[in-house]
Amino acid sequence: MESLRSGEAAPRSAGVVSRTVRLSDAPRPRAALADADPPRTFWAAPGEATVVGSGAAETIQADGAERFRTVREAADELFSFGDVHAGALAARPRLFGGFSFHDEHAGEGPWEGYPGAKFVLPRRQTTYADGDVWLTVNAVGEEPATVEQRLEDARQALQALPSSGAVGAPPGILSRTKTTSKAEWRDSVTAATDRIAAGELRKVVLAQALRTSLSNPVSVPDVLTRLGTTYPDCYRFLLEPNDGTGGFFGATPERLVDLRGRTVETGALAGTTGRGETPEEDEWLAEELLADEKNTHEHDLVVGAVRDQLEPHAASIRTGARRIRRLATVQHIETPITAELATDEHVLTLVEALHPTPAVGGLPPDRALATIRDTEPFERGWYAAPVGWFDAAGYGSFAVALRSAIAREDVATLFAGVGLVADSDPDREWDEVQLKYRPILDELE
Repeated sequence: MESLRSGEAAPRSAGVVSRTVRLSDAPRPRAALADADPPRTFWAAPGEATVVGSGAAETIQADGAERFRTVREAADELFSFGDVHAGALAARPRLFGGFSFHDEHAGEGPWEGYPGAKFVLPRRQTTYADGDVWLTVNAVGEEPATVEQRLEDARQALQALPSSGAVGAPPGILSRTKTTSKAEWRDSVTAATDRIAAGELRKVVLAQALRTSLSNPVSVPDVLTRLGTTYPDCYRFLLEPNDGTGGFFGATPERLVDLRGRTVETGALAGTTGRGETPEEDEWLAEELLADEKNTHEHDLVVGAVRDQLEPHAASIRTGARRIRRLATVQHIETPITAELATDEHVLTLVEALHPTPAVGGLPPDRALATIRDTEPFERGWYAAPVGWFDAAGYGSFAVALRSAIAREDVATLFAGVGLVADSDPDREWDEVQLKYRPILDELE
């Protein structure tokens, strides 16, 4: 399907044809991903099935401020009629993809091949759920008999793969180049806090990019496997352009939204400190974080804004108890938020309502986004933007693309940011950015 522009919808003459079979002898996700055709997709999240996508039966693209609506409408048309035998709910056809952070997205530099929005219906979808493995073959406009034959061919090919194998070593880092010097960072943070003190902003999130030259090309299946060991409670993802070059991947701790029926799960993740070398030091750092005025103020701003963004759609909203979220290198303040919708909604409606949260943008949103555009000397692309999946019913799961990188052969560009409020210190915020690079850096060097 050709790229869709804001306000456009492509004509369609046939719907989705999908067939599924349970695999009795299946390769692990790493092997399935290494065997996949471009564009490859990967999704693994707490409490969800792990899905490996190979190729594209259909692609939906959009640009501009209307990209959320355009994708939703094109997907509704795609799923409005078809011939689907899923076999299991987890193995149903799904669209995987994401959005750019800014409405005005150039898709240049490392982001070549990434439009303002792109979602792929995998041609081959391998789903790992509840101890079972399901193979799904999707097509658009093909005869069912053809799809069933392709399913059998794919089954034989997958079951011929080795069930396990050694995970390769990290590629190694030859050099690193920061987009922002420490002096430039101090000036940017001071300018932002001055605007906050003057009442122009309440909070803004500024980010940095780190370009690394590698000793060897990145094996994304290996990186994602290692990230799964170190960050098992994070959202791991891979999305690629159609030609398979320039994979965007990460292990993000931040859920944007999960929709099942009318139940919405989201939350606030803001406020950061490091991990201790002992359990006692770890606990002391956590207690210090919860007592820190700057971090708790930043967190409260995010909680309030998420509730405000949900309120137009919700019959009720519940805020859970504040807690510490511990990851391998950092600790965050986290508050879960649950809502019941007043009416049936598509998950993309909620994605649009919640993006960007103040945890990655700021308050007021328009002024914060303008400040980010004016200040950051690089293109955010899909960094800190929604990535995830949705199905024909409009249910889905999306995360915020943090702790992420985009890799092309032997170059990987990493991204990390921090939230600034009135009493933010430039040097402390610099140190926090470096800490947030660690999840991906550790898997590259």
